[in-house]
Amino acid sequence: MQQSDNQPAAIDVVLWQYPKNGSDEKRWTRSLSSNERERAATYRFERDRTSFIAGRYLLRQLLSAHAQTPPDELVLRADACGKLTVEGRNRLQFSLSNADGLVAVAIASGCERIGIDCERADAEIEAAALESYCSPDERRWRDQVPAGERPRAAVALWTLKESHLKALGVGLRQDPRSVAFSWQDGIPVMVQSGEPDRQWHHRLIESGSRHVVALAVRSHSCAPGIHVLTFQDDNMPSE
Repeated sequence: MQQSDNQPAAIDVVLWQYPKNGSDEKRWTRSLSSNERERAATYRFERDRTSFIAGRYLLRQLLSAHAQTPPDELVLRADACGKLTVEGRNRLQFSLSNADGLVAVAIASGCERIGIDCERADAEIEAAALESYCSPDERRWRDQVPAGERPRAAVALWTLKESHLKALGVGLRQDPRSVAFSWQDGIPVMVQSGEPDRQWHHRLIESGSRHVVALAVRSHSCAPGIHVLTFQDDNMPSE
């Protein structure tokens, strides 16, 4: 997607703490494609099935407004790594993530790549897993935060890395340790060979829930303008 060098990317981050209600799930499913409904039926646990359906429902509601196409008529294609595009609108940049109880969607104009990830803040990450995705510097940073904040800090590092890999379109096929972060004035900054990469912008988004949300944007312009919205079902997103 082309942009002016001095025009900041405009990002909408839409968060939805969806209700876990069987009747709602049936209504959401009507917006999904037959392939999505078939995929939903393969989930063993109800929690995972509801999360998937809620995610695709929200994504279709938002993309419908951008594409001016009814939600159930949108054709979503996934590449080999699972990255979604809208058929006929490949220039529309978006990313979807869902975790138990929350769906997060990022839609952008004026950027090259975008990725979003959300995880439960109380997710337990064992020390061995931490070593498998964090650099030595990142582990030292985590060890320096107050003990009570370390579990959330570990989840924050994971979401930052996954949002970046999703923006690249490679997902976990690439080693998470290939992406490393430091902090400048409380903002995560990706470093390459010890130097900040100024073409990438990363943020931790306040979710208003017990989730950690991370956003990754690649843009040659200045820092993107990020607008965080909450979704109200059957209505447009509102602040």
